[in-house]
Amino acid sequence: MRNPVPRFRDVERQAGGLQPAQCLPPCHERQNNMWFIRDACGIVCAIITWFLVFFAEFAVLFIMLIPSKNLAYSLVNGTLFNSLAFLALASHFRAMCTDPGAVPKGNATKEYIESLQLKPGQVVYKCPKCCSIKPDRAHHCSVCKRCIRKMDHHCPWVNNCVGENNQKYFVLFTMYICLISLHALVMVVFHFLYCFEDDWTKIETHQTRQHFSSLQLSNFECSSFSPPATVIILILLCFEALLFLIFTSVMFGTQIHSICTDETGIEKLKREDPTWEKTPLWEGMKSAFGGPLSVSWLSPFSDLSCRKDDSAPVPVFPQGEIIEEDVIEIPLEPN
Repeated sequence: MRNPVPRFRDVERQAGGLQPAQCLPPCHERQNNMWFIRDACGIVCAIITWFLVFFAEFAVLFIMLIPSKNLAYSLVNGTLFNSLAFLALASHFRAMCTDPGAVPKGNATKEYIESLQLKPGQVVYKCPKCCSIKPDRAHHCSVCKRCIRKMDHHCPWVNNCVGENNQKYFVLFTMYICLISLHALVMVVFHFLYCFEDDWTKIETHQTRQHFSSLQLSNFECSSFSPPATVIILILLCFEALLFLIFTSVMFGTQIHSICTDETGIEKLKREDPTWEKTPLWEGMKSAFGGPLSVSWLSPFSDLSCRKDDSAPVPVFPQGEIIEEDVIEIPLEPN
C-alpha cells in the first residue's frame, strides 16, 4: 500500500523557488577542483586503456604507415588516426577527472533542509552511507563512495561513474575508440592485401636459413620488421581493434539511447517507474552535450554550459548536526 504522503526526493529540481544551479557549486569551482577516484582496479584499467591505444599507435605507424612508399596514403591515414586517438585519450581523461555529479557529503542537516524551503508534507531522503540529502535519480556508488546524480553506471575503464556531468565525455570516448578501431581494421586489411604477397614471395625464394639470414630487412617493401613479426603484431592489433569496436559501439549506442529516452542504465536495470517528467529527445541531447548542435558536441575540451541564476545561492555545506532519520517528512502546519 502506497504512502499517501507525497514522495519528494528530487529536492533540487522540484522545490519551489529552487533552481538546479543553486544546489551545485559554481561552475568555476567545479572546473578547478580535480576529481580522481583512488580505486586500484579502476587505475589499472585506465592504464591498460592508454597502453592499448599506444600499442595501436605503434602498430599503425611503424608497421603500416611509415614503411609505406605511398606518401599521400601515409599522411592522410596517419593524420586521421592520430587525431582520433588524441581525441579519444582526451575524452577518456575528461571522463575520468570530471566530477560526474556527486551530491555534497554530510549535508543532511536540519539547517540545510530548512534552507530548501520545502512545502509541508513533502518528504526528503537521506543516504545512510554518505549522509547526504539524496535527490531523485541519484544513486550511491560503492566505489566512489558518493551519491551521483543521474548515475548511469560505474565504469572501471574510466575509473569513474558516468553521471550527468561527464556523460558527454564518456560518449565521446566510446565514439572515438570505435572509430579508430574501425580505421585500424581497414588499414590492416589493405596491408594484408597489397603488401604480404610481395614480401612473402621474397622469403620463399630464400629456402635455406643462410639465405634468410642474409636477407636484409630493408628489402621488405611494407614493414621495417620481418613478415612473421609483422603478422603477429597485426593479428594482435586486429584482435584488439575488433574487440574494442564491438564493445565501444554497443556502449555508444546504449548511452545515446539512454540520453534520448531520459532513462539511465541503473533505472532500466532496476525497472524503476519514472517519477520525473521525461525530457524530450532533442532537449536531452542538448542538455547532455552542453547546448545547441555545434562542433563543440564533438570536442572533449568544451565544458557543459552552466545555467546562470542571480538569486541567492543555497549553502552547499551547511553547518549543523546530521539528522539520524533516513526519511525526513516536513511537518504539516497546524490548522
